Amino acid sequence: MLLKPKRLQPGDKIATVSPSWGGAGEPELRWRYEQGVRRLEDNFGLEVVAMPNSLKGADFLYENPQARAEDLMMAFSDKDIKAIIANIGGDESIRLLPYIDFQIIRDNPKIFMGYSDVTIAHLFCLQAGLSSFYGPSILVDFAENLEMNPYTVEMIERTLFSNEVIGEIQPAKEWTSEHLEWKEDNKSIKRKMKPNQGYEVLQGTGIVQGRLIGGCMDVLEFAKGTTLWPDKSYWDDAILFLETSEEKARPDYIAYWLRNYAAQGILHSISGIIFAKPYDEAFYEEYKVEIQSVMAEYKLTDLPILYNLNFGHTEPKITLPYGRLAELNCDKATFSILESGVE
Repeated sequence: MLLKPKRLQPGDKIATVSPSWGGAGEPELRWRYEQGVRRLEDNFGLEVVAMPNSLKGADFLYENPQARAEDLMMAFSDKDIKAIIANIGGDESIRLLPYIDFQIIRDNPKIFMGYSDVTIAHLFCLQAGLSSFYGPSILVDFAENLEMNPYTVEMIERTLFSNEVIGEIQPAKEWTSEHLEWKEDNKSIKRKMKPNQGYEVLQGTGIVQGRLIGGCMDVLEFAKGTTLWPDKSYWDDAILFLETSEEKARPDYIAYWLRNYAAQGILHSISGIIFAKPYDEAFYEEYKVEIQSVMAEYKLTDLPILYNLNFGHTEPKITLPYGRLAELNCDKATFSILESGVE
């Protein structure tokens, strides 16, 4: 059972880190980082501190993965820091692995949140036995133009600030993947939202429960075959959550990746799968075809699969707590988290 961190409260000190891309420290993006920090302060009443290396810029952090790992270890070690939030993802945080002290994470359980390439840091937490949170980042969600999306805010409050059962998570009423360049001239432009059609049952019937595990499919590929890859016990009766990045992976890649999960026995061990809305809804129908084809290949057409959930690379987003018990109801097309994310 993964350790459940303590809930956040107004007045708590939190750390921002750059475990992957160092864009938060680039001069032309510093305003964006500061806007995200203001939202944490104004919307949630938190005190925000940047870890020493986190704002040193993209080139420095690319060249110094050890510095990124040191920030992460420092944030976990500091007793005054109650939560850690990633500034943004990237594509090579797997390079931090040699510098991670898992005992430090284990001995200092606290909230850690991010998504995309931050999947790797979630696997650090998983190996250390800590439940972390697949959810918003500073530069994307907290720094959203004009204001944070209310759906994203509600999910943060329900998941990180309350020790009540999280409960059923309704689909967002609207969504966006619109790309607006991050420059100050655009900061007052609201991204265009589109109506959301809600969750879709791809296959399966009835109700299943399982503990949440997953991440960004593109990034999980980095971890396969390494010491970070979760033991078989983590997949048993789990609900697997999967999403794809803004790279818009070709549909055949979805099939390749899923066949690997099947070959490992993972798809035969889990209780069900939830798939996120693809970025910009690119390959929306094609992904469904590939998913169902692989399930048919492995005689898994009864495995419950819910599609088009609001997490990952589209906005707004759910905050998903690793290791917490969730429920997938195929008859009603609903998704619920059956316990609190925090103590």
